[in-house]
Amino acid sequence: MTTTKKRNLIEGRAALIVIDIQGSTFVEKEVRSIAHMPDYDKRMARTRVAIDKARECDIPVIFIQEIHRANLVDMGRELDGSEDVHCLDNNPETELAKEVLGFQPDDYHIQKRRYSAFFGTDFEILLRGLKVDTLILTGGLTDVCVHYTFVDGHQSDYFCRVIEDCVAGSSIEAHNASLNAMEYLQTGAIRSLDEVLQSMDLTCRSDIAVNG
Repeated sequence: MTTTKKRNLIEGRAALIVIDIQGSTFVEKEVRSIAHMPDYDKRMARTRVAIDKARECDIPVIFIQEIHRANLVDMGRELDGSEDVHCLDNNPETELAKEVLGFQPDDYHIQKRRYSAFFGTDFEILLRGLKVDTLILTGGLTDVCVHYTFVDGHQSDYFCRVIEDCVAGSSIEAHNASLNAMEYLQTGAIRSLDEVLQSMDLTCRSDIAVNG
């Protein structure tokens, strides 16, 4: 019989990873290039609470942005499934939703051409420089970019957590299936926003106690 060691929500040093919360999220449309589950925009906007708390607790915030060249040369196989053309560099809606998220000029910002934040980027170099152990993931889609970033983080031996209130999928069914798949990889990975805020608070207090 196998036993799973109980882990803290935050192991070592954490970073908050904000995945693909871009301008198009908050533009009302009848038809989207990528399907969204109900309340998608509300879930994305809720990430601001986690961002503000992370800043208060000196936890690095890293913004991830999917972006493709307008001539589609780097789109690859992304149009072979259910998605239409999206996140082109000549579309203003591809920009990060900076006002909603409270983005600051000196924030960490990673652009990616594929679903995983690790693939073909300097994301892991940044994480190593920041000495990060735990990735706290928010954003979208739960079943695509969040899931694939989680898997690559897991396979790179990071502790991975997902704020369930602050992610959303292409459908409720896909959202829930991906949450279950990520929880399978790391027991305790799926957490509520309240749990994460409380854990960040404990991190703040521990730092104050250590540093006086």
